[in-house]
Amino acid sequence: MDYIQITKENIDKEHICCAMSGKQSLAKKEWLKQRFAEGLVFYRSVERGKCFIEYIPAENAWVPITADGWLYINCLWFSGSMKGHGCSNDLLEKCLSDARAQGKKGICILCAEGRKREFLADPKFLSHKGFEVADVSDCGITLMCLPLNADTALPKFKNCAKHPKADGEGFVLYYTDQCPFTYYWVPKVQQAAQQHNIPFRAIHITDKEAAQNVSAPVTTYALFRDGVFLTQGIQSDKKFLALAGVQI
Repeated sequence: MDYIQITKENIDKEHICCAMSGKQSLAKKEWLKQRFAEGLVFYRSVERGKCFIEYIPAENAWVPITADGWLYINCLWFSGSMKGHGCSNDLLEKCLSDARAQGKKGICILCAEGRKREFLADPKFLSHKGFEVADVSDCGITLMCLPLNADTALPKFKNCAKHPKADGEGFVLYYTDQCPFTYYWVPKVQQAAQQHNIPFRAIHITDKEAAQNVSAPVTTYALFRDGVFLTQGIQSDKKFLALAGVQI
């Protein structure tokens, strides 16, 4: 399968696989445009579909990790008709090739301890490709890595991500524009919470420094209830109300 690199020169005319249409796509594209100068790389299949990889020098990643000298994979995604064609191997090799060329220590990515969770990498696939566990958050989200040298110190979560906690009662959500689905669903969840008098506070993370110090191991979407981490899975209004125990 052939692949194309999305850059600041072609992003306005190219689709980005995960994006929804209209304003959702624009929000994600604007986020990407700002990251290209920080070293972000985005490859997708030439064939239209959900098949892409997005990675960046870990020093510029929007996650609370200590991983200087590593590449961090924001997302490695393939689904539907793209499965079973070696796409994941191809895209991962592109990232590894860049890591070697840049003299990086290796590559790292978030997944969930022992099983697949929404919007996170598959730990079984990563283990099969030689990744090892570098660190585990109290909420079960895992930082896995593939070192390029045997004696390299592994990346770690910052303490705020290692022990996630949100202040205040009720629901607290941290989110960024890295995923286009947040642009669409967060306002709907806010509206649903307001209509049902559910305590809900959304914190929109808009810069790297804030993202790197969030009290959660994942910043794309991190939902807490009464201070306890609940999920990184992006909620629709109906799913959120069910989570809150509202009968609809």
